[in-house]
Amino acid sequence: MNRIRVRSLVLAALWSGIASTPVLAQQDFSAVRIEATHVAGSVWMLVGSGGNIGVSSGPDGVLMVDDQFAPLADRIRDALREVGQSEEAAEPGFLLNTHFHGDHTGGNAEFGEASTIVAHTNVRSRLVAGGSPDEALPVVTFDEALSIHFNGEEIRAFHIPNGHTDGDALIYFMGSNVLHMGDDFFAGRFPFVDIDNGGSVEGLARGIAGVLDNVPADIRIIPGHGPLSSVDDLRTYHRMITETIAMVRGKIDGGMSNEQVQGEGVSDEWAEWGGGFISTERWLDTVYRSLSGAAGGENVEHGHGTGASHR
Repeated sequence: MNRIRVRSLVLAALWSGIASTPVLAQQDFSAVRIEATHVAGSVWMLVGSGGNIGVSSGPDGVLMVDDQFAPLADRIRDALREVGQSEEAAEPGFLLNTHFHGDHTGGNAEFGEASTIVAHTNVRSRLVAGGSPDEALPVVTFDEALSIHFNGEEIRAFHIPNGHTDGDALIYFMGSNVLHMGDDFFAGRFPFVDIDNGGSVEGLARGIAGVLDNVPADIRIIPGHGPLSSVDDLRTYHRMITETIAMVRGKIDGGMSNEQVQGEGVSDEWAEWGGGFISTERWLDTVYRSLSGAAGGENVEHGHGTGASHR
């Protein structure tokens, strides 16, 4: 058995173990700091452990996009007080989830009693199926799009079908000209596409193409993971996805196995993109399985229902 196959099996066993054990209680969040950055207009980005948080702060109060992990809730509240400059800002009036994974919804139970949680219909379904308590569940759901008029602007949530998952929502702060893309955008790194929960690499590519066709050239973009980004950054990310899809499809058509595709790697331009949470081999495995319809393999967890995380 070759080394790549052995590594894949070891990683599959590791992530399977993480998914089936209560590792959240074991994870040490003591060193995590929540850092706030002003993006534009009324919008801020909070970075800690897990998915990037978006915040609208203004005369109507605070609206938050995603909430990382429950043990970080008080530190997130401190950051919200700083951004909102009031004690009341610590409890958002609205909480929007970009998808169901635990590094984006882990704080729902902490904020849900005081906040109206909003998400795509499939997010509620998956959280219910995963045993989330009532206070962690979205109480307002949508299928295609929804608007909240808050802090002097329209904040529009719209669904990207079968991208990162089957319940993705992008959040557009229209007056501030800021887009929060959740995990449909991993800035400067290979993404995790959850093909076992409705995601697909082709759906992701289509969704991002639609964004690029419709957003202003000067929009600021909050990725699910990675630094604050521009349209040019998103365009590079989209090109990486489309080029690797085309490369892997050609190798599948040529009769190559998944292990052979992983062994050949990617072009030099994308070689450093595997230094994040998703290695080059894992990304190529995801593309291969997504294109070939071979779901049901290893279900990568970066806090997706667990305590594992990355920045």
